[in-house]
Amino acid sequence: MTGLGTVLDVVSIAVGTAAGVVLGDRVSKKLRELVLGAIGLFIIILGVQQATQALTGGFAKEIGDLASLIVLGSLVVGGMVGGFVDIEWQLKRLGVFFERRFSSAGEGTFLTGFLAATLLFCIGPMAVLGAFEDGLTGNFQILAVKSLMDGFAALALASGLGWGVGFSLLPMGAYQGGLTILAKLVGSGIDPVVVSCMSAIGGVLVLGVGVRMLELKEIPVANLLPAIVVGPSVTAVILLAQG
Repeated sequence: MTGLGTVLDVVSIAVGTAAGVVLGDRVSKKLRELVLGAIGLFIIILGVQQATQALTGGFAKEIGDLASLIVLGSLVVGGMVGGFVDIEWQLKRLGVFFERRFSSAGEGTFLTGFLAATLLFCIGPMAVLGAFEDGLTGNFQILAVKSLMDGFAALALASGLGWGVGFSLLPMGAYQGGLTILAKLVGSGIDPVVVSCMSAIGGVLVLGVGVRMLELKEIPVANLLPAIVVGPSVTAVILLAQG
């Protein structure tokens, strides 16, 4: 069912917020780190599975030996473009802008929680990749994992910032759901091989998120997002050339 991933995310944020408000600061840092570590390990497995399935599936069969080169080349080129623009820094800058604007306004913790949670849940490669995957193929696995992360993050934030965290599910639901609907509308005319290429690149990016969560290496995954446009574009051109 298309859109189920975003529904799960909304429910997780609501439940996490309620639990955080009830529990307060009784959730220990040690427990938070343990749960986030477990989620990080699963994200790595998910990324590897998604990337390898695509590279050995219809994408590889149709494109041949070029499949791996397209994925690698797309990550390099996409990373160069994303690094030049510095998408990661731009996103952090956006967060700082809202934080400073809020601080100067002198509002209470409700708005702090709302802004912090909205930025956390909306900005990131898993929101984009998961929404696209859901809309294009109906596979909401990435968003299901994201919902676990967001639910636990909502619990941690709400334990200190209250109910404002929960209201972030409104812009998050609209944003993520909108991307899913857009992908479904556009995806009806996209070759499945092109979608498979996007899944392969997306799997690598999800793997990067897991590595970052486990603090193995601070990979600026957001700077690699242009790769999910470069790879499918190159694949589409190759398919056209093949007739």
